[in-house]
Amino acid sequence: MAQSNVAEIASIVSESSRAAMLTVLMDGRFHTASELAYRAGIKPQTASFHLSKMQEAGVIALEKQGRHRYYGILNEEVAKVMESLLFIAPPVKIKSLKQSSQDKAIRYARTCYDHLAGNVGVQLTDALLKAGFLKEEKENFIIPEEGVRFFGEMGIDLERISKKRRSFSHRCLDWSERRHHLAGSLGNALLERFLELGWMQRVPHHRAVKITDAGINGFKRTFGIDLSSEEK
Repeated sequence: MAQSNVAEIASIVSESSRAAMLTVLMDGRFHTASELAYRAGIKPQTASFHLSKMQEAGVIALEKQGRHRYYGILNEEVAKVMESLLFIAPPVKIKSLKQSSQDKAIRYARTCYDHLAGNVGVQLTDALLKAGFLKEEKENFIIPEEGVRFFGEMGIDLERISKKRRSFSHRCLDWSERRHHLAGSLGNALLERFLELGWMQRVPHHRAVKITDAGINGFKRTFGIDLSSEEK
């Protein structure tokens, strides 16, 4: 029975249109069927069919607001599986300047479901480890006393986010950097804090995030990370 369930999920995510829509949903936001259809290059009716299949399989969630329906990744566990698949998948062939620019942006800084990933995400994790604000322990990061003080000063309520029914601070293997970045509720809290501070901005219709001038100054001052010469 377990093997048949695995085969069912594998068939769900291996279909090209479904895989394309799931990759879009890895930005951690909810999207309409028509938007996902456009991004996947398929008809809205076809997208609705695939979305229904993925919802039945427990891969995506549906939220209704009035007459509108919005779809998103079901939970963190599904996102972790998708990120693992992206890690082993062959790279997409770049066929245009637009694709090249988007690929560079997504490798530089992006959302991985609901936390920061890409080159900036890995640099951030390295800086937190070097400063002693995080320590590695098997598949997770732990927070020593220095880290508790630091995250408190950053405006992050560790007690509140530790009570969420999800992973707190696990290591997530970054598919583009081939190294680990910080995930879980702590990784999400950091990303949300950066957005609140105006250090980062979401890029419309894309998983990439833009580092602002305030972010360049903030990362340098707070983490000792110099992003001023990086290509964004």
